[in-house]
Amino acid sequence: MAVTVASDLEIVQRLRTHIVNALDHLRRDTITSGVDHPVPISNLAALADELDTLWTASTHQDLSYRFAAVETAAREVFYTSISASKTGALISVDVWNLLDLLLLCGDNGQCAPELVCWLIEELLDSQTTDGCRLVFDYLESRRERLAAKDFHKKNLVFLRSCNELLRRLSKAEDAVFCGRVFFFLFQTFPLGDKSSVNLRGEFHVENTTNFDTSQDAEITREDAMEVDTAAPATVTNTPKAPSTKDSTPQPTVKSGGKSGSKSTSAKVTQPVVEEEVLDSSKLYPIFWRLQQDFSDPTRLFEQPHFHQFKKGLAATIVKFRKTPTVQAKAAGADKRGTKRKHGANGLDEATDDHFVDNYNPKYLTSRDLFDLELSDLAFQRHIFVQALILIEFLLSLTEKAKLKIAALPVQKSMLYSFTLDDADTKWALSTKATIKQSLQSTSDGRFYDRMVETVLARDKNWVRWKVESCPSIVRDTIATSQELDARRAASDYVRPRRLPGKPASAMNLDFLNEGQGGGLDALRDPARYSAPGIEALLSGIDTDTLDLEMATDEEAEQYKNMIANKTWRLLREARSSRLALLGDLEKGGSLKEVLTPREPSEQRESQDDEPAPAVELVVAAGDARLSGSPPPPDEQAMQVDQATAVA
Repeated sequence: MAVTVASDLEIVQRLRTHIVNALDHLRRDTITSGVDHPVPISNLAALADELDTLWTASTHQDLSYRFAAVETAAREVFYTSISASKTGALISVDVWNLLDLLLLCGDNGQCAPELVCWLIEELLDSQTTDGCRLVFDYLESRRERLAAKDFHKKNLVFLRSCNELLRRLSKAEDAVFCGRVFFFLFQTFPLGDKSSVNLRGEFHVENTTNFDTSQDAEITREDAMEVDTAAPATVTNTPKAPSTKDSTPQPTVKSGGKSGSKSTSAKVTQPVVEEEVLDSSKLYPIFWRLQQDFSDPTRLFEQPHFHQFKKGLAATIVKFRKTPTVQAKAAGADKRGTKRKHGANGLDEATDDHFVDNYNPKYLTSRDLFDLELSDLAFQRHIFVQALILIEFLLSLTEKAKLKIAALPVQKSMLYSFTLDDADTKWALSTKATIKQSLQSTSDGRFYDRMVETVLARDKNWVRWKVESCPSIVRDTIATSQELDARRAASDYVRPRRLPGKPASAMNLDFLNEGQGGGLDALRDPARYSAPGIEALLSGIDTDTLDLEMATDEEAEQYKNMIANKTWRLLREARSSRLALLGDLEKGGSLKEVLTPREPSEQRESQDDEPAPAVELVVAAGDARLSGSPPPPDEQAMQVDQATAVA
């Protein structure tokens, strides 16, 4: 009998039976399994290896045939397990065990690697929002296993299933769950993957904001009837075309300046005009038209639209600053189902309250709710962040910003022919500063402003990466030879350096060697610090005198200085030890004859023949003075005269 469907094949039935038995075994023997607890690989390895034994007796050994048979058997077991669940919100534990088993089989090459992703995609399509939260608990707990191998075959399935889930979720009711989906994609896909990149830089122009325009015609007619030529111009009712001054309206506008005539000599001080705060009915259409520019910034390349946007944004900022704000919380927000699980995932009440506060509604454009929205702090922050994003886009179109990327391989689809002029650049910078000041003036505003600034800085880097045609951010692996060379160079650089034995410009330090008579003993040598005696100085003078006689004209001056130096030192030495002999020195006499010791007989003859010199008298007088007996008056006067003559 011919087989009509693939599930009736014998090999498919055998595979289905094996998978069912494996799930029964895991349900009995595995203690911890389920969403948050993956089945250990050791428990799955034996069950996965048994699949290969089923193909030994089969005649079909084609790999694609095997993959198709395993997929057919797995889908039957998968659909049976889902239908066996009691409610749509609860999923049987057999489903998680089956996905773990197929994940290991896909990594081992026993089935298609993307089979587990296909089943997860179908599981998301078949579940409600609460059931999808459970599926994402499974994805988050197995994220590393899912992306460890053959991710290039699974990435498109993940991206398709997550995008489809995001279309189903409500951005107001399920803001936290949407964030979980985005975080899963960011953590799973590589940072340089181009699958989620808007390469052409297209704007989401389909995101339109519908609002009531029935009263716009009446308000326009009323404004046209109120014509006051004497009133000073303001930001919101300037009828003339934008000029250098008019193209930069600010939230705070002051009237003043010089008159148009140059012949005016007296300076007229004009009164300061306060900020004009528009009524809610007049601001309503101006405010909601800003959403068109936020969704399609290229409209601002036309000057009329740009001028209208500047006036509308200035009026909005003024209205926000003059409106008291409150921290609003949506009624019944604690019943919106934003909590993941109660108790099972370890979330406490404080964490749940934090999730409840993150209520992000879609804009409600009713006129009756407009005043309430203007006073909501969260609503004001949303508008301010939108304005900052648009201003950053405009600042990227300045001439200075374009010059930075002129030399780079820029993608042409990301370039714009529009260039922001200097006047509009000043307006953009001043408006950005005003918005940041308004954000910081609110409660915990500094923290919020810092968070927004960080996000915008990262977004500018992301845009720069896209403008450069998304170059690869993954560096190639370093070769083993390069790594070894780098390590060798680093070790050579930090190794201790050996000093050379004797540098070229080093002085001789051999005298410090203790073993060769140096060191402290050499420093204690009396010849190093003892002054030469009279005999050594006289001998030196005689030697220098002989050298002077044979010296040249160039050397004569040097020897004369040496003789004078030694003579001076000789006189100082003789003053302390042989002062009495200096009395015998005559003018032009020889110091050697005077200071050379004589025999005793020669000394007595000279003492008998010559009177006592004045020096000896002075010495004798000094000795007598020291002994305490003063000399006679006539001798005292004679000694003073002689001492004066000697000096």
